[in-house]
Amino acid sequence: MTSENRHMAFICSKGNLDMALPALIMGWAALGDGIDVTLFFTFWGLDIITDKRIDKLELAPVANTSFKMSLMGLPTGNLGIPQIMGVLPGMTAFASWFMKKKIASLDVPPMREYVEMLIDAGANLYGCKMTCDMMKLTMDDFVDGVDSIVTASDFMDLTKGAQVIFI
Repeated sequence: MTSENRHMAFICSKGNLDMALPALIMGWAALGDGIDVTLFFTFWGLDIITDKRIDKLELAPVANTSFKMSLMGLPTGNLGIPQIMGVLPGMTAFASWFMKKKIASLDVPPMREYVEMLIDAGANLYGCKMTCDMMKLTMDDFVDGVDSIVTASDFMDLTKGAQVIFI
């Protein structure tokens, strides 16, 4: 019997609430199964590890064709009503609040706590150098525990042989 060292790498490119959670949930599950986990945050995905943004991730109903108002107990239909409602002022804030409430009711930790759990459990978190340069972000902008800022090439070297999942 051979002992295989498994490794999963997640590329987090979006900072919306509904795009942040899949990587964190799968990363946590992988760690629980003894799999090495690396997360690489690029473009808007950097919001997930940016100290000033991590607690403000939102769920935008506009242009989200899978967003169902029925999640909120509101009627849906074939007329595009969910998309029309998404443009109303305050709808993003409402949808975000409601989704965070639903998530909390399942005992899923808030975003900051989830990231801290991953770090404490041994996941490696990296910011994308090119994106950090564009957005003028430094390590001081990130939550504690982010390993470093690396180039895409560095990330590829760090995750050689890993299963890579782009979110």
